[in-house]
Amino acid sequence: MTRLIKILPLAAVWGISLPAWAGLVLQNPEWKVELEPATLALKVTAAGEPARPVSDGVPARKVSALRQDDQSADWQWDDGRYRWQARLSGRDLTLILNAKAPGRVELLRQPAAAMGKGLLLPLAEGSYIPGGSKLWRDFLPGFAGGGLDTSENLSLPLWGMDYGRRSLHWLLLEPFNNQLAIRADGSNLALGLSHEFNPLNQQRPMTLLLRLADDNLLAGAQRYRQWLFEQGRYQTLADKIQAQPDTAKLIGASHVYLWGNNLLDVSDVRDWPAFIKLLRGPDPLAAKLRGRFDAEAGKVLRQAGAKPDHYQQRALMEAVNQALTAEARAGWLGKKPDWERMAAPYLRLRALAERLFGPALRPDASRWGGGLSRKTITALQAAGLKRLWLGVDNWEGGLWQPQAVKAGVDAGYLMTAYDSYETALKPGYREDWLTAQQGEAIFRDCGVTLANGKKKAGFQQSGYYTNPDCVRDTLQQRTRALHAATGFNSWFLDAYATGMVFDDYTSGRQTGKAEMAAGYEKSMQWVANAYRLPVGSEMGNAATSRGIAFAHGMQVPVMGWGDADLQKNKQSPYFLGRWYPSDQPETFFKKVPLKQPYRDLYFNAPYRLPLYQAVFHGSVITTNHWLYDNLKFSNAYADNLLAQWLYNVPPLFHLSAASLKARLPQLQCADRAFRPLHERLATQSLTGFSWLNPERTLQQTRFADGSRLTANFAAEPAVHGKQTLPPQSLLAELAGQSSRLLLVADCAGK
Repeated sequence: MTRLIKILPLAAVWGISLPAWAGLVLQNPEWKVELEPATLALKVTAAGEPARPVSDGVPARKVSALRQDDQSADWQWDDGRYRWQARLSGRDLTLILNAKAPGRVELLRQPAAAMGKGLLLPLAEGSYIPGGSKLWRDFLPGFAGGGLDTSENLSLPLWGMDYGRRSLHWLLLEPFNNQLAIRADGSNLALGLSHEFNPLNQQRPMTLLLRLADDNLLAGAQRYRQWLFEQGRYQTLADKIQAQPDTAKLIGASHVYLWGNNLLDVSDVRDWPAFIKLLRGPDPLAAKLRGRFDAEAGKVLRQAGAKPDHYQQRALMEAVNQALTAEARAGWLGKKPDWERMAAPYLRLRALAERLFGPALRPDASRWGGGLSRKTITALQAAGLKRLWLGVDNWEGGLWQPQAVKAGVDAGYLMTAYDSYETALKPGYREDWLTAQQGEAIFRDCGVTLANGKKKAGFQQSGYYTNPDCVRDTLQQRTRALHAATGFNSWFLDAYATGMVFDDYTSGRQTGKAEMAAGYEKSMQWVANAYRLPVGSEMGNAATSRGIAFAHGMQVPVMGWGDADLQKNKQSPYFLGRWYPSDQPETFFKKVPLKQPYRDLYFNAPYRLPLYQAVFHGSVITTNHWLYDNLKFSNAYADNLLAQWLYNVPPLFHLSAASLKARLPQLQCADRAFRPLHERLATQSLTGFSWLNPERTLQQTRFADGSRLTANFAAEPAVHGKQTLPPQSLLAELAGQSSRLLLVADCAGK
């Protein structure tokens, strides 16, 4: 029976906490929830367990119109400005907040005492943060800064607490406009959650769900997956394959970025004296190219002898390719880019270059080029690699090398255009940042307007971040032209799936964060449907995940972005490298040790948890961020590879013409280990995870078909049932197949 609870006069006095008797009790056979309506202080008691504080409560609000029965309650804050609903149903406590006016509302103050044995936090794939860990207590508050944006900084809008035999999990069913604050409190971490209602999202309720679970640390992620299904927001990989058949080529495919996507490569020159003579000669194309050389390239050309040294060869080829590209762009790029005529200048210049330089180059012009070339595709096929995702650093490579793209498609590979529409630059500025060149109208009209009336500066503070609905017509025009000209059969739309969204106050198209996220998803889905091909993006955060089949960055995200030792200090042993040379940038190819604490925070097995895979395995295929391929970190190679095997996610490599021979054996080995597992499990959901020893170095994942993968991350053998797993190994027990043992040593990094 519902009853009206009368509030004593004292309780109505602003700033004074309600007396204890005014607390609500919602209860069923599973658990009891004690809730203070003025502060939202929460305490829960599971059957057979001690009471646990979940929130100490926020500053008291004036309460009115309070009603409750055994499993539900409703009340108002501040004379009806805010209205709360609380519902207990089985193991779910749902709290819904509606607002009549804008304002930031503090919701939870989770004390350090609530952390229990560990905090479960979806920082990219997922982190397990043990109670009392100094490593995490020192790192996480600084990393969180003023608060984590729960759509961008968390891959899933949830977190949980491990209590041993029980666990509790918060799900934020409205993932936008939230801040999750984290601070050190004694030896543990305290959390605070707030939500902003503004004129653009005021009609959207803030919904929180608290899930009671047993000792299953994936229970919160699994409940979120169920909610996505209930909301019609979940699409399986099998469904995507039916809608976009080429998506099937992702199954068993290692992911590889190809570098050197220009017309020519140093290796294409068979007669350097003749090449230099032609470049110095009177041909109109040669004159145009020389006219675009910078001072250093001009000096090299003047000083180069009949047999130029290695540096001179690279410098001259770089200068020729840059000049050819500048000439090609001049034919279509301007204030109003001519997308339909974009491919013609590249074809014309290719023919002119073949006529001019042909006598000095290798005879088959269709095989010219560096990483993106027919000769690379031939080498990959000869190596026995049947399934590959091959990406380029931008789509311009496809305009120079359409025959290489076709060769890859004919070989059964996914050839992928790297594209982006999130930042728009002013015409004439940074033309090397080609994806951001969207024309004067887009730059003028499509930038996001902040609440203060200023435009939101784009990536690296350049140009403006754009509204996806405003730029979609350009996206459609450009992708249509590129798809027709290049034949790419896969697309990568950078940043659209990162969960980074904005409130756009531009007059006439005001767009809240939720609507902007839907706009990103609509664009990704449009590309997938229009060309019937798999689309991917960066990260793959849950709030912006519809429309993609793959995502780069979830397994290992961007680390230490502001750390000078990684980014700026070239004398540091941890310096990731320069973005040079263009055909093999150091930042992607230079092998370095990873600095602490990042090494342990992101790679140490006891701190990793497959939260994202518990939701999206069988829907979205994920990899490391492209900054960190399998060979990047010398001191994390084994842990990285084992985690990829255990979570059943692809390896990631960078290849160039110069590095192909050295790196190909490791790509072959990674393929032999990964492909059979993924071919069986790619469409299966990940249903379970457990630690099999106290050190948490023996770990097991389980899948819907009954398959099990068990990894020993330790440097010593580990006993598992009747079997002993060697150090750094994985036992694959696929349903219906004989077990298989994989050893990291068999694919050791060099």
